[in-house]
Amino acid sequence: MALSIGIVGLPNAGKSSLFNALSRAGAPVAAYPFTTIDPYRGVVPVPDPRVDAIASVTHPERIVPATVEFVDIAGLVRGASRGEGLGNQFLAQIRDADAIAHVVRCFPDPGVPHVEGAVDPVRDIEIVETELALADLAVAERALERARTRVKAHEPKAAEELAVLEELSAQLQRGTPARLLPAGPRWTEMLAPLRLLTAKPVVYVANVAEHDLPQAASAATVRRTADAQHAPVVALSAKLEAEAAQLSAPEAAEVLPSYGMEASGLLRLIRIAYEMLGLVTFFTMASKEVRAWSVRRGTRAPQAAGTIHTDMEHGFVRAEVIAWESLVRAGSPQAARDLGLVRLEGKDYVVQDGDVLLIRFAL
Repeated sequence: MALSIGIVGLPNAGKSSLFNALSRAGAPVAAYPFTTIDPYRGVVPVPDPRVDAIASVTHPERIVPATVEFVDIAGLVRGASRGEGLGNQFLAQIRDADAIAHVVRCFPDPGVPHVEGAVDPVRDIEIVETELALADLAVAERALERARTRVKAHEPKAAEELAVLEELSAQLQRGTPARLLPAGPRWTEMLAPLRLLTAKPVVYVANVAEHDLPQAASAATVRRTADAQHAPVVALSAKLEAEAAQLSAPEAAEVLPSYGMEASGLLRLIRIAYEMLGLVTFFTMASKEVRAWSVRRGTRAPQAAGTIHTDMEHGFVRAEVIAWESLVRAGSPQAARDLGLVRLEGKDYVVQDGDVLLIRFAL
């Protein structure tokens, strides 16, 4: 599965700078609101040294890493859910995203105006999350009308769905994100078609000044807000990340450590997103290619095969499996087989992070 992350925040919070750093896709950046009018999409490779390690012993013609899609929409402002500004036009663009990166401005800069007049991370978070909740409330209320019609028609399970939607609507009116509701499997099943924005896992991106790294003291209020929601935080300087993205790989590798940063914002965001969504990575190898694939933790071998091609899932027979470390230590796929490191697994096998799979299937 291709991971998709929607980037939200107030205008001039640093969303587009972060997007440019992540994707190098060149969303315009300027010191005035609504610079980004159309949504920008950037697909970037997931840095994973395991792919290169496998390639070192299989010698493929090409290496295909897993990818992440970042979607940068227009900045949200008060009243976006009612049509103010431009942000509400594009909320639909991130309804299909797997997770949300909420960029929060923590840096003071007189040259970059703030739409609310001054930097206040807690207030800014509340503005954006209120607008997301109101947008979801509008979706929930439309679903409520449909559910009431089905109840009048005595359709099966309509009353149960109506009760769930009424509770959801009440919670959203209180400003409670859908992801914080004590929802069981039945709730999840009924609400999934609504593609609620506030149901998505969120990572807060505290955008701090370069001189505030690595401690990022200005992000303390963001951390407290995130902790209350059991959400992760990444503190970074979008400006610094964007500048580093324009450098060669060796030069960029020197810039971030000079500010006390051990890893780029891209890598830290992806790691957190994988953890939030419960994703693992498996690998396939052929004579010409080594490729990384991402699936949900707990995925069985046939469904993992289906991410490669639906025919593989339908005709799944078995999978040859070896841990990537074992393959690399053996020195080659044939040596791994000779050492008895490759095992056969059937339809009930749960794919583990770092597995190298060869799928055997029948058409």
